[in-house]
Amino acid sequence: MERIWLNEYPDGVPADIDVTAYRSINEIFARSCERYRDRPAFSNMGSALSYGELDALSARFAGFLRRNLGLARGARVALMMPNVLQYPVALFGVLRAGLVVVNVNPLYTARELEHQLADSGAEAIVVLENFAHTLEVARRHAPIRHVVVTALGDLLPLPKRWIVNAVVRHVRKLIPPWNIPGAWRMRQALASSPMPAEEVRPEDIAFLQYTGGTTGIAKGAVLTHRNMIANLQQAGAWIQPALGDVRGGATIITALPLYHIFSLTANCLIFMRLGWCNALITNPRDIPNFIKELGRLRFAAITGVNTLFNALLNAPGFAGLDFSELRVSLAGGMALQRAVAERWHAATGCNLIEAYGLTETAPAVCINPLTLDHFNGSIGLPIPSTEISVRDENGVEVAVGEVGELCVRGPQVMLGYWQRPDETATVFTEDGFLHTGDMVSVDARGYVHLVDRKKDMILVSGFNVYPNEIEDVAMLHPGVLEAAAVGVPDAESGEVVKLVVVRKDPALDAETLREHCRANLTRYKVPRIIEFRTELPKTNVGKILRRALREEAQS
Repeated sequence: MERIWLNEYPDGVPADIDVTAYRSINEIFARSCERYRDRPAFSNMGSALSYGELDALSARFAGFLRRNLGLARGARVALMMPNVLQYPVALFGVLRAGLVVVNVNPLYTARELEHQLADSGAEAIVVLENFAHTLEVARRHAPIRHVVVTALGDLLPLPKRWIVNAVVRHVRKLIPPWNIPGAWRMRQALASSPMPAEEVRPEDIAFLQYTGGTTGIAKGAVLTHRNMIANLQQAGAWIQPALGDVRGGATIITALPLYHIFSLTANCLIFMRLGWCNALITNPRDIPNFIKELGRLRFAAITGVNTLFNALLNAPGFAGLDFSELRVSLAGGMALQRAVAERWHAATGCNLIEAYGLTETAPAVCINPLTLDHFNGSIGLPIPSTEISVRDENGVEVAVGEVGELCVRGPQVMLGYWQRPDETATVFTEDGFLHTGDMVSVDARGYVHLVDRKKDMILVSGFNVYPNEIEDVAMLHPGVLEAAAVGVPDAESGEVVKLVVVRKDPALDAETLREHCRANLTRYKVPRIIEFRTELPKTNVGKILRRALREEAQS
């Protein structure tokens, strides 16, 4: 497709970026630590790490991984933490040691964790002690050799650390970390001798970022240093002109978890390069405390999903916050609703800009110009050095204005899925474009409009939920004969999971089945609605018609 969107680029945004400008994330990190040494890099719970402190701590953690644990270049290290100060220390420590980060959702069940650890072949894991009990169950069948446990307040000043850790242990009745056989403490690891950053090549793997792709069980998207550098340059070039007179060392609110690709790139990496401070919100679901934290900060940027922005807008005290420095409000992960965008602008004076991306694209593909003064209902323009092609079911490119599947090619696109050459071959076209599975149209100015998802994926608060996984778990219950999962609209989370079931045991009730699902699925995957039927709609060859169920639910 001709790059008609270039005519709509804001002043100062280049058509292409130089993918050879840096060799690795480590190089960018080192430059930022040297340039912004005394500035705060990450803050959490009222405490902060400067770039100089983060540099020193991550060097010690890198030394621990290579010398104490004996991990070889390219070994995979899982990080299972929410947004706490230990996360960036571990993240940059793993990368500067020449190792590969495997981000893990800390809310995973033991079954989900076991799959990801086994599939990635992770040799070590850093886990917040709140979730150590899940790891203890999962590691019975997963090949984890080394465990590093950290407490919530480990990097906070001593009085605050004692208080936070004591409160957490009292309230949560946690399994003490020292009960995990052979576990190291994070503070032990940070007492190790520092090591200089390993020489890393652009083509070396930086992340195995797990996703279901467009369907199926979670797969590791292989993202290299070049992929990540390309995307932070692409998205960074896009937002830079909008920052205008923002002072150096400004703050970005990081409420989405850093283990999610959106927050990882859009917050952690892009703004690390700019020398900003990421204000880490550990529990954004606690809206009252989130509002209090926002009240203590003067922030220039914030990212999130539609449901988060909607929750803030409806929370007492939000309208009274200081938005005088706010320049960038970026929404991604799920569709942005017009009502939310318009209310956000009215409340803050800053436009809420929608972006689109995938785990497989590190993640940004399209972003709306930050100079927009209204909600336009599109997912934006393809960012620099990004090619798109909209194709029909036969792989033929459709005309401008017609609907087809969005396909993407660019330096941010993953190498493929970890150890899954069959799935990799399926997701790429012969000319190297990535199938996104999303149906779009492109207007005459190059703006991309999302029409529908090609596959049956369900999107709950910006997180992908895959029907196959839900159905597989449901079918493990002895009282279930058949099951089909679909997404249905929800005002708060965009969609929720509906499970339609044919019972084997007539006595099976919805709450019993839901409890079974809770034991095997992360909370956002658990069916909100369970409906029992005598039969499910099927094709003439016996395939369950999810589409028919979804249409019924949405009518």
